[in-house]
This record gives sequence, structure tokens and C-alpha cells, in this order.
Amino acid sequence: MNQPLAGYAPAPVSARMENHGNHMLKVALQTGHDLLARVGSMVAYEGFIQYEPNPPAVRQVARDWVTGEGAPLMKCSGDGLLYLADYGANVVVINLNGDGISVNATNLLAFDAHLTWGVERVKGLAKFAGQGLWNTRISGQGWVALTSRGKPIVVDCGGGENETYVDPDALVAWSPNLKVKGKRSFKAQSLIGRGSGEVYQMAFSGEGIVVVQPSEDSTDRLRVRG
Repeated sequence: MNQPLAGYAPAPVSARMENHGNHMLKVALQTGHDLLARVGSMVAYEGFIQYEPNPPAVRQVARDWVTGEGAPLMKCSGDGLLYLADYGANVVVINLNGDGISVNATNLLAFDAHLTWGVERVKGLAKFAGQGLWNTRISGQGWVALTSRGKPIVVDCGGGENETYVDPDALVAWSPNLKVKGKRSFKAQSLIGRGSGEVYQMAFSGEGIVVVQPSEDSTDRLRVRG
């Protein structure tokens, strides 16, 4: 019976975080190297691993999640292998080498607890979305895992004069050094987006990347409020 299933067995550990297939994350946990992960994302583990939902460090930051766009997190600690998933979504693993990334909270799966992180308002969008758009910014030396509803595309903005436009409901993450602004579009409303009213896009420019998923989020991130 083991022979037909051999191809699905876990591969030897080669990194702190790595994919097991397209839809599962494998994390090698060690004492003193804790992980923050989305609550409910654990699907299996080996070894001795403890979980603490909503730890004090998360509660302190969560006070800024005034718009309800935050992700409930748990602290994972101990020694062993931890497997995480999010309803079959694709998993994207990123090794931050002193860089940063701004992530839509609904696409945040896990990240090293020692990384610097916090919730920030995306500048330039308040007039389009009432209170604006809030994202989780993570930076430092360490690992981050994102989810995508389908295989994502990573767009390199290239630093040129041309802007990159993205439907906010399909946006996963972007380089925090990019310039961001909102754009209204009436003529395109029958071609993109899911709403029947005004359509909004986010325009990015500068040096950096934008990660876009091929499926829109279940709730509009930019909409007329009032």
C-alpha cells in the first residue's frame, strides 16, 4: 500500500519554509524560532509543537485593525514539522532578505515571529474608500508565506514611467516602496471588477513587484462608503 503513495510523502527538510505541492506549506520549527500563522491553518504536525491563539504581541498590533481587515493569528512554537493550508489555496513562499512586503491580510498565511510587522494604512486611497485601505507590512530577515486563489502572477513594475493597474479585489501583495494611488473608471465597469457601480483600480509605480491572484476576494476592498 505504501508504494503507490510514495510520491506524496514529505521530502527531506531543505529550508525553514517550503511548499509541499502547490497548496500546502511545510515549516521546520525549532525552539526559539517561533512562527505566527493564521488561526485554523494547521492541518498536521510532527514533533512537539504548541499553539497560542491571539498572543499579547498580536493583540497589541491588532488594535490598529479598526476596519476588520485583520487576520486572526496564533503563535506556533516548539520542535518539529508543521503543515499549514488555507482551504486549498495556492501557497507562495518568500524569503525576505532584509526587504519588506505589504500584504492583504486575507492572503497572509504565516511568517517568522521575529520579523518586524504592523498594520498600516495605504496612503493615497482614503478619498476612494472612506477610511482607506489597511495592509500588513512585514520586513526583515526571515520567511513569509502567502496564499493565492489560483496560481498568481508577479508583475515587475520596472521603475519606468508606466503605471501598473490592479483590481484591488485580486491584489495579494506588493513591494512597500512602490507609489500607490487609486483610480476611478466608469467606462471599464462592464469589463473588470464585480460591482455594478463605479470601478476602482490601484495604480502602482516605481521599483518593485505586485502579486496578483487570478480570483477576486469575496469582499470588495475598495467601495463607495457613506
